[in-house]
Amino acid sequence: MKKRALLVGALAAPTAAGIWGAVIEPHLFAIRRHTLPILPAGAESIRILHVADLHLAPWQKHRACWVKALTRLEPDVVVNTGDNLSADIVPDVLAVFSGLLDTPGVFVLGSNDFFSPQAKNPAKYLRSPSQVKHRVNPDLDVKALVRGFEEPTSPSGSTAGGQGWHFLDNTEATLTIKGTRIHFSGLGDAHIDRDRIRWSGGAPGKGVLEHPRFDSEAGLKVGVTHAPYSRTLEAFASAGADLIMAGHTHGGQIRVPFWGAPVTNCDLDRTRARGVFPYRKSLVAISAGLGFSPYSPVRFACRPEVSVLELVAMA
Repeated sequence: MKKRALLVGALAAPTAAGIWGAVIEPHLFAIRRHTLPILPAGAESIRILHVADLHLAPWQKHRACWVKALTRLEPDVVVNTGDNLSADIVPDVLAVFSGLLDTPGVFVLGSNDFFSPQAKNPAKYLRSPSQVKHRVNPDLDVKALVRGFEEPTSPSGSTAGGQGWHFLDNTEATLTIKGTRIHFSGLGDAHIDRDRIRWSGGAPGKGVLEHPRFDSEAGLKVGVTHAPYSRTLEAFASAGADLIMAGHTHGGQIRVPFWGAPVTNCDLDRTRARGVFPYRKSLVAISAGLGFSPYSPVRFACRPEVSVLELVAMA
């Protein structure tokens, strides 16, 4: 009788964990908050909403509604670090962000904004970063996504009045928020080799870093990319970034309680799968994001999240 009870218990635990990770936790959306003293002395505080890895599919109405309601947080700036799609449903994604497109913002793209996800063995993630099969032509309407973020329109097709966001893949933009001039510099998704780190000497690390670069007169210098590979963090830090923002890792997606993420899906060590940490003289903020690939539909001990960064003046 005792052996039977132990057997039932041994089977019940992983079953319960599987149900939790596949059915319950993916709907327990969270807002992760950080206060960062990185603004110039005397500057007014700035609230950044960081949205990453929405991975929206047509049936995920609950996730869409939750994100659409994030306007209640009243951010001063929105930073979207990519992987918005899990299917070719650009109008649905633009509808989700319609209210936030009235807020100043910037965005970069992830691999799943170009290419639809493909069936893979999830266990491979435990051995090395996932591989995106070489595909030249996107099968998702990435041009419509970029256009919709840059030039928001009403359902009738006329201009909606929202100012739209700045597209940062391998380029720069400047916003002045509450009197602070913020210089953003972006890199494309390193996971699919779309990051364009340029040196005047040609070879990596040789000569003068031409991109990313920052205006030394800006009150805040922010680097933005999708996947936080070490080469992108090194480039931003070398350019003098105060803050570097990324997504992609999903926080590990399946975390081990009291131990953390087994993987980051890039070349960062597993202890840096999410949250804020120093990198040289910069701060790095990695969001665990909101979603997952439809072929790995589970989150465990890693609630789907957005991040709110409260930037305050240095003492």
